[in-house]
Amino acid sequence: MRAMPNQIARSSLFAPIAKGHRKMHNATVLVSRKDGVLEYSGEQLDEADADIVLQLMYEALQSIPGQPVTINRAAFLRAIGRNTGKSDYTWLHRRIKALTAATLFIEARRSDGSAKYRVGDTKAFHILSDFEYNEGAETYTYTLDQRWKVLFGNREFALIDWEKRLNIGRGQDMAKALQLLVATSADPVQRYALDWLKAKMQYGSPLRKFKVAIKAATDELERLQIIAGARFALNTRGKEQMVWTKL
Repeated sequence: MRAMPNQIARSSLFAPIAKGHRKMHNATVLVSRKDGVLEYSGEQLDEADADIVLQLMYEALQSIPGQPVTINRAAFLRAIGRNTGKSDYTWLHRRIKALTAATLFIEARRSDGSAKYRVGDTKAFHILSDFEYNEGAETYTYTLDQRWKVLFGNREFALIDWEKRLNIGRGQDMAKALQLLVATSADPVQRYALDWLKAKMQYGSPLRKFKVAIKAATDELERLQIIAGARFALNTRGKEQMVWTKL
């Protein structure tokens, strides 16, 4: 299993964007739920970046909190289902640098609207605090900000079946994004408005094309027995939504 804080998993921080369509954010308010506000500065992150972060968190669990973690780059790439060729090493180095530069402000809110916690408002909060690459040993040594503990507090995190994530089909990044979203709620029946899902996925094409893409993604999650019975429906206000049962 891997884990991601709910506030992150429910937002548009990681999105199934098309190759070559990364944009730069500058204190951009991300798509999220009403119980959280997230502002982000940095490159738009995709689902491959989410894989990296999920594995970095997992590796850090094996070490003393707040202490540097050392990983072998080839073993790390294999752990996230990637090859170990030159282009893969170049890709990993580029993404590690992007994750270190990425800056977040997160505010979680209670039901009455008051702040439950704030992270990144008085001191910059980065996904990675820092990293160092040792060329001779082919290892990365990195440090996670200790404030990640706040985001994981009160069991507010999504548990991800890693084997199933690695078995999501090639080109099915939207299914990966949905896997994270599904895991943020214990509700057996889950409902999400289509327009909200489209915004969360940072999907720029018309809604009719999005419906085709989201159906393909839910089909993939049904194949892996993550959800069942995914279908389009109307909510009480007559707006289209996606409904499924969490398995």
